[in-house]
Amino acid sequence: MSADPAAEGWSPRPPQGFTGLTGPLWSRPGGDGWAYGVLADERHANGHGIVHGGMLVTLLDNTLGITVSHATGRRPGVTMQLNTQFLSAARPGEFLEARGEVLRLAHSVAFVRGTIHVGDRLVAAGDGVWKLLSERPAAG
Repeated sequence: MSADPAAEGWSPRPPQGFTGLTGPLWSRPGGDGWAYGVLADERHANGHGIVHGGMLVTLLDNTLGITVSHATGRRPGVTMQLNTQFLSAARPGEFLEARGEVLRLAHSVAFVRGTIHVGDRLVAAGDGVWKLLSERPAAG
């Protein structure tokens, strides 16, 4: 039986770019900030029937990027480095919940870390560096 994010107080975020292909991405306030999640389905699975590592990295990258955006007053930023550790498997039908925190903000970079859980089970953890841009990058 699959989780029901809406029944648990999650709201879907409008799809944007690549995230529209990997989501939908859900969000809800919690603790000191926000949590983000994806209800894993068969599209997110690899050939072994577990959620693909690329999907976990994508969720972590999205979560940490949004976390940086909130911490900087929506200043645009891009991933410079993302280190990820896969700690346990997730399966289609499970809800992946990710949270991030800013460790340090400097003039032009942000240092962040975060985790992905399924319930109480830690699935992945990571940390990274985001380059803060002075203006929105040009499209195309």
